[in-house]
Amino acid sequence: MTTTAGASTALWSRARQQDFRTRVRGCLLGGAIGDALGAGIEFQSLAEIRAAHGPDGVRDYVSAYGRRGAVTDDTQMTLFTVDGLIRAHVRRDSGAWHPAADVHRAHLRWAFTQRARGPVEHHPETGWLARQEWLYAQRAPGNACLSGLADDRMGTLEAPRNPGSKGCGAVMRSAPFGLLAGLEPGYVLQLAAECAVQTHGHPSGYLAAGAFAVVVHAAARGETLETGVHRALALLAGWPGHEETTEALQGALTAVRQGPPTAERLESLGQGWVAEEALAMGVYCALVAEDMAHGLLLAVNHGGDSDSTGSLCGNLLGALHGETALPPLWTAGLEGRATILELADDFAMELTQGAALHGPGVSSGTWTDRYPGALDTEWLR
Repeated sequence: MTTTAGASTALWSRARQQDFRTRVRGCLLGGAIGDALGAGIEFQSLAEIRAAHGPDGVRDYVSAYGRRGAVTDDTQMTLFTVDGLIRAHVRRDSGAWHPAADVHRAHLRWAFTQRARGPVEHHPETGWLARQEWLYAQRAPGNACLSGLADDRMGTLEAPRNPGSKGCGAVMRSAPFGLLAGLEPGYVLQLAAECAVQTHGHPSGYLAAGAFAVVVHAAARGETLETGVHRALALLAGWPGHEETTEALQGALTAVRQGPPTAERLESLGQGWVAEEALAMGVYCALVAEDMAHGLLLAVNHGGDSDSTGSLCGNLLGALHGETALPPLWTAGLEGRATILELADDFAMELTQGAALHGPGVSSGTWTDRYPGALDTEWLR
């Protein structure tokens, strides 16, 4: 496995390319499905959920934001994270490799969707994702995400934005870093943390994001989730301020051993509003899942941040099992499915066949029109 940002086409056999693409699709679609399952019950207690939907809680999409299958800011920001990572790879043609900056610009484009009426059609940096009108909907965006992206100053590990914030708004968008399968796990954690501090500067906020990316990374490479969790714990030990995140992950492993999964056992890990709790809950549900549907329904039926924990669980199980494991009816009814699939396939192509899409000797501008490398952010203000 290469340790660079991507892998040359020669290193990716057709079988590996197909396997990787189905894991990318599974991860992004699975996260969106979990998000949509939890969107309609996010602010309800477990007792309220059971009173409204029966003793087992929700078993299908319920109406949110005027429709069934609607996604939230969790999915919106995840998609823009993918867009930023693709652009980072495209910009390597110019000799630049600063993915945190490219992801930051992508997150600024997301922030623009939260205050604009619709796309800016003809600006050179827009790209195709920011032209999708359905993404210009406010779906309860987090305050830290909005304030951290209120201007174009990029937070860093040395000078983070919102240094006291450890809400789950960074961890819920961090699965794409784990899909960088050619990177070493330690760099995956670092990159996810560097991008998390753009909005969430508390160590638990950005280290939970990094740890989550490491677990996704293991699944994307065909390893077990348990391998990913233990790898994340080992890597976290080298970071200052890791204690809350480490304790939360260890709590998830302990809960797995305590008996059959229940909503009450899940709630013993927290409510998911803060990053380390959302991480623990999403990981726990993925570890005990009998299948995708079982894991996702467990992840959303609790009295907390149901859409975020559902999203994290869906990212993990989708990366582990691939898109064919996703429940067909939920996939069919998902808002934005076509866009998510198109972006997933673009990400997989960039990582496995990027040299054939752009660079020396490649004259077509199709790819760079979709993922331009312009650095101008003035139009986003």
